[in-house]
Amino acid sequence: MSAPAPSPLAIVDAEPLPRQEEVLTEAALAFVAELHRRFTPRRDELLARRAERRAEIARTSTLDFLPETAAIRADDSWRVAPAPDALNDRRVEITGPTDRKMTINALNSGAKVWLADFEDASAPTWENVVLGQVNLSDAYTRNIDFTDAKSGKSYALKADEELATVVMRPRGWHLNERHLVDADGTPVPGALVDFGLYFFHNAQRLLDLGKGPYFYLPKTESHLEARLWNEVFVFAQEYCGIPQGTVRATVLIETITAAYEMEEILYELRDHASGLNAGRWDYLFSIVKNFRDGGAEFVLPDRNAVTMTAPFMRAYTELLVRTCHKRGAHAIGGMAAFIPSRRDAEVNKVAFEKVRADKDREAGDGFDGSWVAHPDLVPIAMESFDKVLGDKPHQKDRLREDVAVEAADLIAVDSLDAKPTYAGLVNAVQVGIRYIEAWLRGLGAVAIFNLMEDAATAEISRSQIWQWINAGVVLDNGEQVTAGLARKVAAEELASIRAEIGDEAFAAGNWQQAHDLLLTVSLDEDYADFLTLPAYEQLKG
Repeated sequence: MSAPAPSPLAIVDAEPLPRQEEVLTEAALAFVAELHRRFTPRRDELLARRAERRAEIARTSTLDFLPETAAIRADDSWRVAPAPDALNDRRVEITGPTDRKMTINALNSGAKVWLADFEDASAPTWENVVLGQVNLSDAYTRNIDFTDAKSGKSYALKADEELATVVMRPRGWHLNERHLVDADGTPVPGALVDFGLYFFHNAQRLLDLGKGPYFYLPKTESHLEARLWNEVFVFAQEYCGIPQGTVRATVLIETITAAYEMEEILYELRDHASGLNAGRWDYLFSIVKNFRDGGAEFVLPDRNAVTMTAPFMRAYTELLVRTCHKRGAHAIGGMAAFIPSRRDAEVNKVAFEKVRADKDREAGDGFDGSWVAHPDLVPIAMESFDKVLGDKPHQKDRLREDVAVEAADLIAVDSLDAKPTYAGLVNAVQVGIRYIEAWLRGLGAVAIFNLMEDAATAEISRSQIWQWINAGVVLDNGEQVTAGLARKVAAEELASIRAEIGDEAFAAGNWQQAHDLLLTVSLDEDYADFLTLPAYEQLKG
């Protein structure tokens, strides 16, 4: 019996955009509709499973490697598919949203890979969702020359052989696309919209360029979620007539539950797997989210005090390298988020040394590559990896068999000798308000205090405020963190911003709205799973 015809998808509550007809073709929407019909029900089951697992963690305050998948971990015979040439050398990757200027600058940056981001570095306005797809297609056809209207500066792509390889990051499973709904009015998951439109229009085009449809998979919480992605890849390749195994996916291990299933995640995706990535902010956010009832031993100090050298973070990164290399996958390190100052050479000097030390550590630990947020950091990171790799494309031959990580090591938060501070509370409020205000204006990657911040920044900021209030934390100045103290700090920050930018700019922005939203998700007794869910309801466009 033949499958039923895909439900027609309707575009709702969206102003028409220039060139959207190139992306939202009848054939492309039919493909997205079929993805939605086949895979959204399973997506919904897996989201429900997240809630069940979170309830179990609340009951037990622990996690362990899965007994039911022990045989997969014990089987030394399996490996992921070999890396295609275009993804074999990933020593430096640059990240950023898919606006036109960023697309050109990232591709020209000298990095080996560009993470083209439809997720945490992109506020999901309809314009960003659709025109981001236009920009990537234009880049592949070399029709993306651009002149900045403000500065008059022109941007153009370098020669093909000098361009970074694109690895596209769709939205996580939890976010829907409210502007694209089926016949029942049910929104399509943002992940399937982003993936589907990109794959449909560009898979063959990329193969013709000697590359392929490569993806970063965010917010994965279990190997079952990776299995669903693998099923999507198999179907998409069959539907579009693309050879099986063409897709490659790198999974961000940015949730604490996924850290216990790294081998299983690679196993589920093994014909399409490329590697795993070790992040920081979303990973810490996930620890707070899952262990928020766990008492004092799970209270995190200031976010900037939790570096990758913290014992429980070191356990996570070393286990990731060992796991990847055991299975023939790339291990990709974390983000250097510093944004160089045009005015303060001393600030740059200090920051560049920190970036260099961080990248030296990652290369020395066995990572095959790492992330930066700004083109000026590409040469620094490149130098760190060049020193270790030389002419080799990666160091998968370093099996790191010296690494032995126990289940308890990954959640030994109290092994870090640092405590919450008043300055840390202030910083969480400052960054939270400033980031959310920009996000509500449609900006997902925002420079704040010389750091490139994305949605993960706001998540860890509001989560720390919530955790410190609910744990009754006493700060270094003797004050207890309460809802009243958080409101006081937030009011002071709002007044400070008004004084800094002036009444006119303040009134033109979303400052009060951002302040209120941060306090809502920081003070509500019921902890919101993702800040971006209530924020999306307030996002215009």
